[in-house]
Amino acid sequence: MSKVNTWAYRKTGGRIGGTWRVGAGFRKPVPTLLLEHTGRKSGKQFTVPLLFLRDDANIIVVASQGGLPKNPQWYYNLVAQPDTTVQIGKDLIPVRARLADDAERDRLWPKLLELYADFDNYQSWTERRIPVFVLVPRTP
Repeated sequence: MSKVNTWAYRKTGGRIGGTWRVGAGFRKPVPTLLLEHTGRKSGKQFTVPLLFLRDDANIIVVASQGGLPKNPQWYYNLVAQPDTTVQIGKDLIPVRARLADDAERDRLWPKLLELYADFDNYQSWTERRIPVFVLVPRTP
């Protein structure tokens, strides 16, 4: 589904695939972006659609992987190479990714649950503390 969502998002500038309408998003659709990331081993370019939250100028994404026990691959790729690009609608935004520290994550987590309540379920399904990334816009 991720590849189909990415294709439709790019083709339509986010008109299709720009909101998540599954689970808690069924009644309250959640905005979606496309995150570019480079494979830390392969050097290949990848794209993944993710739910996001705006926090002032920053963009917040969650490495939930649906509550699975391991972080998603894009987590490790962003840690290794934090300078990347996101697409929101038709806009391409260069960003620098960083992991939220504990205090910042504690501040953002309630906002993320308000955005998408299923994040709480995902956290309950795993023993890892689900990481939160802050994507800080940078000058192109």
